[in-house]
Amino acid sequence: MTPPRTSARGSARGTSRGSSGVSWKDVEPAPVVLVMGSEALLAERAVERVLARARQEDPAVEVTRLSAPGYEAGTLGVAASPSLFDEARVVVVDDLHQGTDAAFADAVAYAGAPAPDVVLVLRHGGGVRGRKYLDALRAAGAVAVVCDPIKRDADKAAFVADEVARAGRRADQGAVRALVEAYGSDLRELAAACQQLVADTSGVLTAATVASYHGGRVEATGFRVADAATAGRAGEAVALLRHALATGTDPVPLVAALAVKLRTLAKVAAARGRGLDAARDLGLAPWQVDRARKELAGWTPEGLAAAITAVARADAEVKGASRDPVFAVERAVLAVAAASAA
Repeated sequence: MTPPRTSARGSARGTSRGSSGVSWKDVEPAPVVLVMGSEALLAERAVERVLARARQEDPAVEVTRLSAPGYEAGTLGVAASPSLFDEARVVVVDDLHQGTDAAFADAVAYAGAPAPDVVLVLRHGGGVRGRKYLDALRAAGAVAVVCDPIKRDADKAAFVADEVARAGRRADQGAVRALVEAYGSDLRELAAACQQLVADTSGVLTAATVASYHGGRVEATGFRVADAATAGRAGEAVALLRHALATGTDPVPLVAALAVKLRTLAKVAAARGRGLDAARDLGLAPWQVDRARKELAGWTPEGLAAAITAVARADAEVKGASRDPVFAVERAVLAVAAASAA
C-alpha cells in the first residue's frame, strides 16, 4: 500500500478514540471507517469520498460490497483476506443497522486486528440496533463519520452555501433563503436544486434565479403562506394557501410552516428580552433573525400567544382531530393574520 494509506491508518489509531467523529467532507481512507446516521445523502457522500480517495492512491483498488441484512458469519474475513498479488482493497458493508448478529460480531472482531492494505467501510443508518457494537468499533479505533439529519435552518443555509461554493459559485442571501424554504425538508432535493442551478446558470445565484427555475415550488411553499399570514395579509395568505393545496401540498407541512414561523418570532422576542444572540444561541440563520426583528414590530405578546394557540389547534386537526384538514389550516391562517393585525 502507498504511504498515504499508512498515514491514514496512523491517524485513525491516534485520533479517533473518544472523538465525536469527522465530517463526511474530510474523511480519509483508514483501516475501519464507520459511517453512522440516517441522513442518506451525506452517508452516501462519505462512502463515495472514501472510495474516491482510495482510487486516487491506487487506481486499481478492488472494491467489494457486502449486504449486512443477509450477512453470514465469516464473509468479512473472506473479503478482507490477503490476495495473491497484495492489491489494495476497500470493503463496504451496507445497511449495518439491519444486519445480522454475525455482521456486527465479525465487524467488531475485525476492527481489533484489521488487515493490511484493506479499508473497511461500515454503513449504519441510525437507530438503536447494534449500539453496543458501534461503541466497541469506535473504541477499537474506527473513524466515525456522523451523518445525522440537518434540522436547523442555519445549518440548511450553510449546506446550500457550501454546496454552491464546492461548484465554484456563490449564492446570495435571497437565493439561499428561497432554496431552504422550498426544499429544506428534503436534503437530497435541496442538493439537486443547487446542482441544477449551478449547471444551468452563470454568475451569482439570486432569489430571482431560484424563482425562474423553481418558481412553482417557491410560490407553493408553506413559508410563503406563513410570511403573508404573520404580516397580516390575510387575502394574500389564503390565495397562496389555496395555490399550495391545488399543487399537491399536504395541509400538515403547511401548518408546520406556520408553527416554525411563529416559533422563530417567539424565540427572537425572548432572546431580545434576555439579551441573547438569537443567531448564535438559538441556531437561527442571520437572515431569519433580521427578518423576525422587523416583523415583531407588528406583534403584541397577546397576539403572538393567540396565533400560537390557533396553530396548535390546527396541528391537531390536520393530524386526525378534524374531518376537514383543509378548512382547519385555512382557519389557522386567518387567525394568524388577524392576530398580527390586532
